Amino acid sequence: MLPETGPPVAHAAGDSAGPERSALWVSIWVSLAIAAAALMLGVTTGTRIIVFDGAYMGIGLLLSIASVRAATASRAGPSSRFPFGRDALTPFVVLIQGLAIAGTLLYAAGDAIVIIRAGGSPVDPVIIAIYGAGTAAAGFAMAIWLKRRAPKSDLVVAESAQWRAGAVLSTVMLVGALAAAFLTAAGLQNVADYVDPALVLVSCLLLAYIPFRLMSAGLNELLEGAPSQELKEKIAAAIESVRVAHELPEPLVRAGKVGNKLYVEVDFTVIGDEWNIAGEDIIRRSVEEALSTLGLDVWAYVALTSDPTLFE
Repeated sequence: MLPETGPPVAHAAGDSAGPERSALWVSIWVSLAIAAAALMLGVTTGTRIIVFDGAYMGIGLLLSIASVRAATASRAGPSSRFPFGRDALTPFVVLIQGLAIAGTLLYAAGDAIVIIRAGGSPVDPVIIAIYGAGTAAAGFAMAIWLKRRAPKSDLVVAESAQWRAGAVLSTVMLVGALAAAFLTAAGLQNVADYVDPALVLVSCLLLAYIPFRLMSAGLNELLEGAPSQELKEKIAAAIESVRVAHELPEPLVRAGKVGNKLYVEVDFTVIGDEWNIAGEDIIRRSVEEALSTLGLDVWAYVALTSDPTLFE
């Protein structure tokens, strides 16, 4: 690889630290209130689906606190110990969120199967219906608000996914409660006793994609995989504008995203005697300016060489 003429030229971080942190703290306090209410109501009434929902919210609460700490650490920037910063904490926390949710779903599904094999469990459909309707409304409202508050934050997007998953769970609870009330009114109490554990199983199946997606996204960034297709297209458009403006050949572009940091390497093959360091600096600044609109902490490496084998 051709040696650089200086350090990474772009460090244009988005100014989303404030909205990200405030969004996460709001999520924490709302989660705390709902989780506490759910656990007390679920344990008091012996309703497993509500206990499961409270436990899910409790796990989300702990992960929200971890997200706040990760956001603070990653925003601190480079240090002597971490010369490239600690942005990897963001995908690491996202990965942990996925693992924790997956563990919660597996435990809940196992408990539900045990209850079904034991003959079911009687519940009060009215309590489930009221709780399901209230938490579904709160969950969807929080998911929408979080995405609007800090749409470019991976941590907030993951937080929004948790709220959306919880809202889906609550909707299933509401539907199940109506089914249980219908079965009880029809004199099918023995069948209605299976509604509670069945709701847990259905909810686990509906939510299974959430941890898979979180773990996949977290691992991709930790392993320095390519960014999303949407981001790759934006990078390509920015580089193309520079190439056309300076009449350069097609470059070799490599990109990787870790948390809020975006690494972009752009290598141009040129005729050696037509370029000097000053000319290369002009291209570097142009690339920096083109990528600065992405709202990320961009570290751009730009090289011009007459020997394309140096890029391999």
